[in-house]
This record gives sequence, structure tokens and C-alpha cells, in this order.
Amino acid sequence: MEISSKQNGNGTSQRNPVVSRDEWLAARKELWIKEKELTRMNDALRAKRGRLPWVKIDKEYIFDAPDGKRSLAQLFQGKSQLIVQHFMFGPGWKEGCVGCSFTADHVDGALKHLVHHDVSFVAISRAPIEEIETFKKRMNWHFNWVSSFHTDFNYDYNVSFTKEDQDLGIAYYNYNSRVFEGEELSGHSVFYMNEHGEIFHTYSTYSRGGEQLLGTYIYLDWTPKGRNETGPGQNLTDWVRHHDKYEAEGFVDHTGRFREKTNSASCCSSEGPLS
Repeated sequence: MEISSKQNGNGTSQRNPVVSRDEWLAARKELWIKEKELTRMNDALRAKRGRLPWVKIDKEYIFDAPDGKRSLAQLFQGKSQLIVQHFMFGPGWKEGCVGCSFTADHVDGALKHLVHHDVSFVAISRAPIEEIETFKKRMNWHFNWVSSFHTDFNYDYNVSFTKEDQDLGIAYYNYNSRVFEGEELSGHSVFYMNEHGEIFHTYSTYSRGGEQLLGTYIYLDWTPKGRNETGPGQNLTDWVRHHDKYEAEGFVDHTGRFREKTNSASCCSSEGPLS
């Protein structure tokens, strides 16, 4: 039996047996059974998610858009369902969060399909709309993105945090009270609007809950070297960069490690925490 050596996500040696086609097929079928179990579990979870109770939204939120003010209802753009990306981009930041940008890179390709399935999408950040538009143009994104700078929206959905939170050292995020990490964190929320114009909050997910949106991860998970995340806590941002920075900041070498050319920050932004 031959042994093939490679590096795993922690940078340590991982040895895989090299076997006959029949032995490989037997091992693959064993894994296939587990994959089918996971598919059925995901189907059941998706059905349970669809049965969650809703919360009626009575509070008015007015957002800043490139062409003026927009209410939450107007963000639906004629659809009955709205997906919100809580994009980590605080006032005065030089650029948006690396992890949120990685997620946003997957949005434009899905938009055509979403709008034809009664779903609108919008990213919402606390940065002023002028700062959002500058970064959006740089990244060449086309999805809708508005500012919540003049509203409580981010605070109400537990993705932005106050000076009081910082002073206390505790913030409520991802359905738990936790050590304060920074003024902005990431997440996604979903809303529904009925024929009477009433709006309901139906779902929110935070932290790794949005990982299923990352098609890049699905591709990487199929490969022998996988995600090759070697940062603190195997954080995605030890290798992910804003998509316009890869050539300038580094490269992936033959081991799958990201080699930096500059001393760039590996957190979601130079001002923000890891998501």
C-alpha cells in the first residue's frame, strides 16, 4: 500500500493511503452513506426552519440609499420576501469586512434567480451611503446596498454595538451574551411582507450560520487540501482577501498556504473584529 503525504488545514502532515479502485469505491460508498444522511438531516432542518413563528415589525426604519431615503417596505422592491446581509462596515472604516466581502462576492450571480423566485436582496451597513458607494464601486458589485446610519436597525438585530456594550465588555450576539468583540459583527436576516403591507421578521443567522452561502467553500471542501485555514481558530480570513487584493498581497503556495507579500491585516477590516 502506497502512502500519499499532504498538509491538512493545520499545516501538519496528513497521510492518505493509495489503494486499488475497488478499495477506493468501498471507502467512497461508506462516505456517500454519511453524505446522504446529512442531506436528509438538512432537508428536515429546512422544513423546521420554514415552520418558525414570525415577529411583526411595527417599528419604522428609514435607510439611506444612493437615490434617497428608503423604508424597509421599499427594500422589498415588489417581492414578498427580503434577505438582508448585515454587512460589517462601520462609519469611517476604510473598507468593508473581508469575510463579509467574501460572502458578498457570491451574491450577484444569485440575484437573477432570487428575483424570479419572489425574493429581494439587500446589504445593510452602518457606514454612510457615500462610503458604501465608494467601496461598492471598487468591488464592482451590483446588488442593492443601503445605510442604516440614521436608524436603530443594526442595534435591533444585534449586529452593531454601543459604547455602553464596550464599557461593559459584554454584547448579545448569535443568541448569547458574549465577550465584546467589536462595534460591528456579521449576520443575515429574512423578512416577509404580506398583501396588506405588514412586515414580519422570520429568520436570522449569525457567525458561521451564513457559511452555507459560500459556494467557494463547497468547491474547496471537495478538494484534497480543503480550505487550508491556518489562522487563529482556523479563521477563514487568514487566507481570504478582498478579491482585488490577492495579486498585491500574496499567493497560495504549493502546500496551500497563503504567503503574504505585505503586512496586511488578517481581520475583517483594519478597524473591525473577526466575523
